[in-house]
Amino acid sequence: MSLDARILIIAVGGIAFIIGAGMASFFWFQRDQDRRTRAKAHARKRKQPPEGHTQQLGAGRLREISNMLTNLTATLNYNRVLELALDMGIQALTSPDDPGDRLVGAVLLFTSGDEEAANLYVGVSRRLTPADMHQTFPGMQGLLHKVIDEGDAALTNDLAKDAELGRVMAFQNCRSGYCIPLRHGIDTYGVILFAHPNENFFNANNREVLNIITKQAVVSIQNARLYQDLEFEKERMMEIQEEARKKLARDLHDGPTQSVAAVAMRINFARRLMDRDPKSASDELFKIEDLARLTTKEIRHMLFTLRPLVLESKGLTAALQSMAEKMKETYDQNVLLEITQEVVNVLEMDKQGVIFYIIEEAVNNARKHAEAQHIWVRLRPIQQDLALLEIQDDGLGFDVKAVTTSYEHRGSLGMINLRERTELVKGVINLDSTPGVGTHIQVVIPLTEEAVDRIHHSL
Repeated sequence: MSLDARILIIAVGGIAFIIGAGMASFFWFQRDQDRRTRAKAHARKRKQPPEGHTQQLGAGRLREISNMLTNLTATLNYNRVLELALDMGIQALTSPDDPGDRLVGAVLLFTSGDEEAANLYVGVSRRLTPADMHQTFPGMQGLLHKVIDEGDAALTNDLAKDAELGRVMAFQNCRSGYCIPLRHGIDTYGVILFAHPNENFFNANNREVLNIITKQAVVSIQNARLYQDLEFEKERMMEIQEEARKKLARDLHDGPTQSVAAVAMRINFARRLMDRDPKSASDELFKIEDLARLTTKEIRHMLFTLRPLVLESKGLTAALQSMAEKMKETYDQNVLLEITQEVVNVLEMDKQGVIFYIIEEAVNNARKHAEAQHIWVRLRPIQQDLALLEIQDDGLGFDVKAVTTSYEHRGSLGMINLRERTELVKGVINLDSTPGVGTHIQVVIPLTEEAVDRIHHSL
């Protein structure tokens, strides 16, 4: 074989070897890639539930949240609204990777309507300890202060070290916290707070879900609060009516009932005198007539105060003039009126009725207990949207602090009636009395909603 032929055979063999080695390497690489791909797929399959299970779980949770939202908007029970709002937040953040058993939630409410003068207490909660449930928070530092002061939701990634919330045992294992104010208009009821051990748990999506739920919860809280206030107002009106019935019973017992009993006794006495002393019997009959006339006046005055028809037909000024005349005629009590008609003209009829009963209560208290010679009633404007009602007497006076301290043990509820009726016109009452000098009652009456906010925020 020639040299050229041998060289050609060696060259072809080398090329074939190179191609074979390359093909083998490719097949080994491709098989390794397939193995790696199958291993990753198997790992994902082990970590995640089947696709249908995931979709089914998400749909079920959405259905549950939807049902809770329906219940939230339908209920008028204040505590139930708070419970549902908290459960909705927790349920919305529950997932297969995090079942929610590490999520802590609480609704903190103000102890009174004014957030500047009240502490926050735990209204409802999830996964707080019994000791945590009894804690209160001033809301003057940390996350709570920021949310209440700025009126916006806030996130923290260092909840366990918060100046106020760090005292809560359930938050010690929580890194992140998300706090949202429960605010409607100018009213702030408190905050809703969620906490979790994972510092990245409250991402943008989770925060947006909680914001939406809280907005709906605030509307439901407002509706429940209005319903609660309505029920409270209804109960208070029933108490006022019950007190009016008790007052009527006391007045009947102390006044007309005693007078009628005296009339019966005098008639019996006059009948026995008729045979032996006709002149004395005639004089006694005149006394009986005078007593019967006085009793009639007392009854008419009581009927007038129960329902002053002149108030409904002619307004507050005419009703007060009629009351003053009847007080003079029946009890010889001087009631001096100084009423600015411009103020009366801007008062709604229901407010005029409440103001009439405030005056009637105060005047009767002065007549019965103070032995006053004169009672002055003044109603005048003090600002464009504020009026001042004053009832002043020159009677015996009393120690306001001593009487107020023991008032719950007294039979009469006159002072309580004055305060409750002042609240009905959204006013502010001040009572000043000095033994031996007299009593001075002042009631500031707002004439507009702006004036209501102004005088109550200035207290």
